Amino acid sequence: MIDLRSDTVTRPTPAMREAMARAEVGDDVWGDDPTVAAFEAAVAERAGMAAGLFVPSGTQGNLIALLCHCQRGEAFIAGQFSHIYRDEGGGAAALGSIQPQPIAHEADGTLALFAIEDAIGGEDIHHTRTRLLALENTYRGKVMPKAWQQDATTLARRHGLSTHLDGARLFNAAVASGRPLAALCQGFDSVSLCFSKGLGAPVGSVLVGDAAFIARARRWRKTLGGGMRQVGILAAGCHHALEHHVERLTEDHAHARQLAEGLADIDGVAVQACDTNMVFLAVPEADGRALEAHLASRGVLASVGATTRLVLHLDVGDADIPRILSAFRSFASRPRA
Repeated sequence: MIDLRSDTVTRPTPAMREAMARAEVGDDVWGDDPTVAAFEAAVAERAGMAAGLFVPSGTQGNLIALLCHCQRGEAFIAGQFSHIYRDEGGGAAALGSIQPQPIAHEADGTLALFAIEDAIGGEDIHHTRTRLLALENTYRGKVMPKAWQQDATTLARRHGLSTHLDGARLFNAAVASGRPLAALCQGFDSVSLCFSKGLGAPVGSVLVGDAAFIARARRWRKTLGGGMRQVGILAAGCHHALEHHVERLTEDHAHARQLAEGLADIDGVAVQACDTNMVFLAVPEADGRALEAHLASRGVLASVGATTRLVLHLDVGDADIPRILSAFRSFASRPRA
């Protein structure tokens, strides 16, 4: 099956499995796992940060960042459809008593600067005190504009806010924009980087920041049950991805463009291409279930809804794009009742 539901479905390559099998390990809670330590240091250096912390998932990395930056009863600002607000189980509220303040996205995925400023709560006792601006790059496959990133983080700093970046697909953004990872991390106090999406590792994210922040984060990781033992086996897979799978993200981006161009020629399908490895489709609501079943019958897995996201990744090759397009075309040309 060609699985387009997400880039989280990727499986470790044989070379990655070999690296994992050869990993030198120790007890990471005690700080004794050399493979984890080397990986954390490598990621922090590439991100232009002082230190890193290996965590099981991007969701936990984001939650740890929220708990470090905000106290109970304080607030963070994020986009209405950002992952940290919408898709992480309400962890900030449930586990940290932290109030999210969502604001609407602009057409390009950014947040209007005036809207950010209007949402900031200050010292008035009637208002929740805002402590953090949390942004996302990429957002729905779009790369955060360089000038807007600088303006938004500067605005936050002017108001005394900390800044966090959900960089689940920040490597995609770096490759698509041609900018170093460190440049995309500038202006942020903390960044969460995921290795189990486009980079293809089975498990793992790294939270980066300054040394004091990571010391606090390490304590919160333990509190949240994220302290792991001989986890160098997993870190080795992520380190392999860091060294061997970043530049190849250009292949996924090229496949997404090819797929978007081919789908645009099919009647009844409205296509929105992105900067990276995603294609968004709008299909008639009445066709959704039938299209999903039709694709599956032809070996293509997709989660079809009013807005459908197709995600390209390292398990989708050159030969798969014509097969995907053929499946869509055969649905479009089927006899109608």
